[in-house]
Amino acid sequence: MTSAPHLSRESAGETALSIPRHLRYTWDHEWLVVDEGNATVGITAFAAKALGDVVDLRLPAVGSWVEAGESCGRIESLTAVSGLYAPASGRVLEVNTALADDPGVVNAAPYTGGWLFRLRVENIAGALSADAYAAHCAHTQGDRR
Repeated sequence: MTSAPHLSRESAGETALSIPRHLRYTWDHEWLVVDEGNATVGITAFAAKALGDVVDLRLPAVGSWVEAGESCGRIESLTAVSGLYAPASGRVLEVNTALADDPGVVNAAPYTGGWLFRLRVENIAGALSADAYAAHCAHTQGDRR
């Protein structure tokens, strides 16, 4: 996820305290959790807060192949449009269809009901631990891309 508005260091620090430790993260503020070769993917609370109220999502199609680090969708808020980047390579198994009716769940519950899609993982590229991601958030002054 890139092109999100910037958060202050104070906001980033507050968000870092609530980063789930069992997830893996990307530089672009996506998260994933892998279970038996299948990954559930979403955006982080840091990203959701930076974007503001999410109003529309363009998620990858079920059955499509996504490549780690490559664009696979779009997230639109009231204030920004941001790319969605795949945190791993694999075939998309499912998308969260409930978000079509209520995309604001991404803001309200980014790590639970606001998940975006699931994929059969073939390759995970450069996933960060919770501690590394917290440090990244604390020092983010813009996009890496």
